[in-house]
Amino acid sequence: MNIDDRQKRLEKHKIECAQYLKRAFNKEEEELVFGEGEISSPLVLVGEAPGEQETIERRPFVGRAGQNLNEFLDALELERKGIYITNVVKFRPFKENPRTGRRSNRPPTKKEVEGNRPWLMQELEIIHPKVIVSLGNTALKAIANDGRLRIGDMHGRPISIKLDKGRIEYSLFPLYHPASIIYRRELAKVYKEDLQKLREYLKICLGRNYKRC
Repeated sequence: MNIDDRQKRLEKHKIECAQYLKRAFNKEEEELVFGEGEISSPLVLVGEAPGEQETIERRPFVGRAGQNLNEFLDALELERKGIYITNVVKFRPFKENPRTGRRSNRPPTKKEVEGNRPWLMQELEIIHPKVIVSLGNTALKAIANDGRLRIGDMHGRPISIKLDKGRIEYSLFPLYHPASIIYRRELAKVYKEDLQKLREYLKICLGRNYKRC
């Protein structure tokens, strides 16, 4: 598939996904945050869901999450513009304080993940990367389609998964979510070690394409 065809498919995908999320979750288009980046990239990063700032800007991984991502990419010696970034859930899961009306982030529900997962799978099939990096538990379970997996057991090593009804095999490299080290400082050392493992794996897996990301 050439880049123009891929772009057309991706735009059609976004329209159809937005229509579905309106019906299934009553989400308006301005509440949705779709993936962005280089659509021919051999590397895709998948997070959990957008937060407040991502919803305002309608871009994944901006604000504080963007700072975490920039540190992540610096460690890998990659540039944001050269990769594709998306989330499992395309809208912000939040809870509202009944007294103040203030909204705060919450983990997506099983229904939200299951409702968004087919659209993520279609998105990945369109981008067709060589390596998918999942950030956190939600992304790992959704991409692998296995709720029994735990990031604590799977982080820092590649696993093979099949998409497109089992016709295409991809490499999935699970990592802790970059934001997790803010709340669990004991993960900082493990996270840095995993990044180095990912860096070496990408050099082997992508070869000369690594520096093109």
